[in-house]
Amino acid sequence: MYDSARDAARKTDADGTPAPFRGVPFLLKDLMGNCSGVPTTCASRFLDGVPANHDSELVMRFRRAGLIPIGKTNCSEFGLLPTTESHLHGACRNPWNTDHSSGGSSGGSAAAVAAGIVPVAHASDGGGSIRIPASCCGLVGMKPTRARNTLAPLIGDLMNGLVVEHAVSRTVRDSAALLDCTAGPGIGDPYVAPPPERPYLEEVSRDPGRLRVATWSRNIRGGEIDPECLDAIENTASLLAELGHEVEEVAPPIDADMITDAFLTIWTAGVATTIDLLQLSTGRKATRDLFEPLTWALYERGHTIRASAYQRAVALTQLASRQIAAFFETYDAWFSPTLEKPPLPLGSFDSRETDIERAFAPIIEYATFTPIFNLTGQPAVSLPLHWTACGLPVGVQIAGRFGDEGLLFRLAAQLEIAQPWIERKPPTWG
Repeated sequence: MYDSARDAARKTDADGTPAPFRGVPFLLKDLMGNCSGVPTTCASRFLDGVPANHDSELVMRFRRAGLIPIGKTNCSEFGLLPTTESHLHGACRNPWNTDHSSGGSSGGSAAAVAAGIVPVAHASDGGGSIRIPASCCGLVGMKPTRARNTLAPLIGDLMNGLVVEHAVSRTVRDSAALLDCTAGPGIGDPYVAPPPERPYLEEVSRDPGRLRVATWSRNIRGGEIDPECLDAIENTASLLAELGHEVEEVAPPIDADMITDAFLTIWTAGVATTIDLLQLSTGRKATRDLFEPLTWALYERGHTIRASAYQRAVALTQLASRQIAAFFETYDAWFSPTLEKPPLPLGSFDSRETDIERAFAPIIEYATFTPIFNLTGQPAVSLPLHWTACGLPVGVQIAGRFGDEGLLFRLAAQLEIAQPWIERKPPTWG
């Protein structure tokens, strides 16, 4: 999108309109980031070459903030995997070690920011797709509260509220400032997030006070996590205690099997619905050869899910959300590793696998902490607070109460000052 970006830059220079991100180059994820006249392929052959016929409301808000989109970034097909190795565009490599995954599904955006191409880039998150690549690439990845950013003009609610949009950035400040520019409902939204108490950028400079913070040094099934991830948690617990917070090892009441089953039911049905709606909007027919094998397997299974099974999954999700929300009445925040392992080598997940259980088994072992807060709708942020002995980033996820990104920005900013990461740059920087 270089030609249109240069045109926009010339207009920006000419009109001089003040905006927080005036003239800053920006990248849009090739999933949901609709830009009129530019294809949004979702990394799928099915949509290759099909231009969007409108700007999404979020893209318009990015532009009004002064950002200038210069291109689209790679993702996994329809955002389905926690890595970015689509058949259409190829593998996206991690700037810290190019043999490793940049995470997914917003891996292209995270790689671009980590490598210094842009300071901030669009990302979306339906099961961890902002936080996972932020963890893999050593970035700040804030998943905002459900409905904080509108999905207008065409989407009201995606996958029963699992999916939200925001960005990956190098600093807490940039994430907060950008959310100030984009947050708020759109016309006809089915529901809205509670309004913030004050601008998020102001939160970055406010003292979080003494917080009661929960942590957990095992996975949600009670099993062991990678030693590097354990080090990240123990070091963060010590840092929080030094900063005056009360840290307690305790986890929310999570029925891991119930949450996993409910999530996969909603997710699988969502894949089928998404592809069916795209057939209507594009006039193209969905055929097996236009999709990766795992995507097609999810599409076919999605059509077998009965309405009663879907409603049961929604009901169980809402029950779990109430239980976890009650936990946050006692604790101000809960932190865990973002992932159970450091960034994995490329090829660790198989999008050619058609056995869904077999395909998702390694995903469930890798990304168990992130989907919880897509189900509950709570905000959660991944912060780059640890690096392995071989130089790979390990993110720490901090989750807060529904609607309270402000507290997370205050705490994240405090941690950023106490243990700064801005001077850390990968070998591919610049």
